[in-house]
Amino acid sequence: MEIKEHFLNEIKVAEVISDKVIIQNTEDALDLMGNLYYQGFDKMIIHQKNITSDFFDLKTKMAGDILQKFSNYRIRLIIVGDFLSFESKSLKAFIYESNTGKQVNFLSSTSEALKKLTC
Repeated sequence: MEIKEHFLNEIKVAEVISDKVIIQNTEDALDLMGNLYYQGFDKMIIHQKNITSDFFDLKTKMAGDILQKFSNYRIRLIIVGDFLSFESKSLKAFIYESNTGKQVNFLSSTSEALKKLTC
């Protein structure tokens, strides 16, 4: 796992880069969040491929649990991926609702994520 630093007007943004699934469960997400926060990051970009597919099955409640933790600790999170391929109407609604706010967003590219984090 590599942490790529992006700087936006003196704000450090962590982009998590890996070929492996990093977040398998809520504890993994908390560990990653704590590690990055300790390094001075309060904004994070992670790629869809680095999160277990269970996250995107809303019946598991994993997405709600993890995103609630990020909201509670006020860590902005952007998940980058291809979300158009999902067929679940409830997941699409969840992503749409998340994208109306600023705390957690689902976007298609890192450049789009960095642009969103400047707002």
